[in-house]
Amino acid sequence: MTDISEPIEDSPPRPLGRRLLPILLPVLALAAGFGVTYTGLLSPLSLLAPAAPAPQAAPVAVFLDVPRIILTIPGERTQTLALAVVVEIDPAAADTARLLMPRIADSFNGFLSQVDPVAFSRRGILEIIREELATRTRFILGEAAVRDLLITEFRIQ
Repeated sequence: MTDISEPIEDSPPRPLGRRLLPILLPVLALAAGFGVTYTGLLSPLSLLAPAAPAPQAAPVAVFLDVPRIILTIPGERTQTLALAVVVEIDPAAADTARLLMPRIADSFNGFLSQVDPVAFSRRGILEIIREELATRTRFILGEAAVRDLLITEFRIQ
């Protein structure tokens, strides 16, 4: 048995660093947080604020309206052709297309006035006119600028 009178061995004293560690760690964390906030690298308020909206992507295509074309079709009875067209353009070529719009409209008028009046009553004329107008637009603006041509109104009265 052990005697109560025997002295208990004291553990060796802990070094100063070990004793201050629980105090130094929070102080160092606070100092690092203050430094990061003070230099502007991180703002606690920005974490609470809603996220900024994502930047909008550039438009994939630009749609330009060609001025509406109204022509009188010669023939036995007087008929009127009303045509509205929208051209799908590459965004990089949109400014050039706006500048050349009178030339495009003139090209469309020239073609439509030369179409035989009997052809307007035939099947498939709309597809033929669409392809011809798209070809003329590509000739004026360039092959890469024009993506498509859409006929939004085709009316014969």
